[in-house]
Amino acid sequence: MRRSSLLLAMLLIAAACGTSETGGEATTTAAADATTTTEAPFHSSTAVPPSSTTTEPAFPVTVEADNGSITIDERPEAIISLSSTATEMLFEIGAGDQVVAVDDQSNYPEEAPMTDLSGFTPNIEAILAHEPDLVVIGYEPGELAASLNAAGVPVISYEAALMVEGTYRQIEALGAATGHVEEAVTLSESIRSDLAAIADEAPDVPEGTTYYHELDNTFYTATSSTFFGQIYGMFGLENIADPADEDGSAFGYPQLSSEYIVSADPDLIFLADVLYGESAETVAARPGWDVLAAVREGNVIELDSDIASRWGPRIVDFAESVADAVEAYVSEG
Repeated sequence: MRRSSLLLAMLLIAAACGTSETGGEATTTAAADATTTTEAPFHSSTAVPPSSTTTEPAFPVTVEADNGSITIDERPEAIISLSSTATEMLFEIGAGDQVVAVDDQSNYPEEAPMTDLSGFTPNIEAILAHEPDLVVIGYEPGELAASLNAAGVPVISYEAALMVEGTYRQIEALGAATGHVEEAVTLSESIRSDLAAIADEAPDVPEGTTYYHELDNTFYTATSSTFFGQIYGMFGLENIADPADEDGSAFGYPQLSSEYIVSADPDLIFLADVLYGESAETVAARPGWDVLAAVREGNVIELDSDIASRWGPRIVDFAESVADAVEAYVSEG
């Protein structure tokens, strides 16, 4: 089964739209968007707003989001999340008790109040029926924010982070927006520390070790200029897709051909589309793919599709999966 073209379109739109940088007054504003830094995710530093040292964050607070400067007048107590990644962030920073509903893709954590609300085809009336005082979205279909704003509901939008630094910034922006500044900063530092430890403990790979990260079975992939690629880069792996998007026209998410992949003959293949029916077995059955080194040597890695597609706190789990694959590859000699 092919991955939904709509889901793939959302990923590409997010990558295309997430290139701007944001900033503002440190006492009231938390930057939310990604940065184009090429530094390793555990070496990046995020400025901590002075308000993070207090136990009672003051409102109103203004956060910078993809949809501009958004002011939250009071601590929100009825949050709706229409972004699975934002849902994970909200619960990790301790704002879960303030979340009254999440969309039909927010399947983690287990206690998240999943509903049939859609983040891709949102129903304004259904959203307002939950009487939210803040809505967090990951995709803007056109008039969602404007319609909710007209009803007096503030909306903050955080699309896919370009790089891991964007994850930290989004976490801290949500912390500011929900009254959990300290918890958000602590989470960002924990992720940064965990990634550093994972990278430090990983064995060195032979120079020139290559990989292919599969988003779907039509061969959309991610280059080193994405947060996916940044994680792989922690381990010294080289991305076969980089030459396919040298001009950046695909915003880091080019579509390759089967012939291109076979010619590149990656040492490791990572499947982010297992949820959609792909596996080491289906890869081996593709015409011509049985000759690939990764297939012949058992180095086709089946990733958790959710973890491998979200840029929230579980990027640490993603990094651990890559580290395990690297360790197995190196141990095989």
